[in-house]
Amino acid sequence: MLGSPGEPPAAGQPAGMEIRVARPDELRAIGELTAAVYVAAGYISPNGSYVPHLRDAAARAREAELVVAVRDREPIGTVTYCPHESAWAQLAGPDEAEFRMLAVSPMARGLGLGEALVRYCVGRAREDGCTTLRLSTEPVMHAAHRIYRRLGFVRTPDRDWRPAPGVDLLTYALPL
Repeated sequence: MLGSPGEPPAAGQPAGMEIRVARPDELRAIGELTAAVYVAAGYISPNGSYVPHLRDAAARAREAELVVAVRDREPIGTVTYCPHESAWAQLAGPDEAEFRMLAVSPMARGLGLGEALVRYCVGRAREDGCTTLRLSTEPVMHAAHRIYRRLGFVRTPDRDWRPAPGVDLLTYALPL
């Protein structure tokens, strides 16, 4: 866990926030937050087929590691950490992990929360003994790309892919 109430924030963690594995009573709010962020940013259509996947935080919590950032007991950010064997892993091979569905509430932007959530995943991948942490991202997610490059991720264009017609994803990797 990267922070608990009453403790100073961990390195790279914004003050006043706790980053940890999501609790069952937070799953609905996390799912709604994830879908709302992706729709509001224009990454997906409100009626798109991916919206139910974004809302299904319960499945992510069961089949991967659903991470949440909370402030004043409210989820304000989330990411899904996926070890290689996770049903949610799309890129990770043996000895690798990946993360997906990084979302930060508009009211919490600019606080370093996106970077803190990515750092959480880097730490988890190291704990798991992974050699590489991977991710897929949409070409228009420029703020996220800046975070990834700042943390040492490199583009892996040979792994870019298309999960559905018209949906082109870029890939990045961080050697650990």
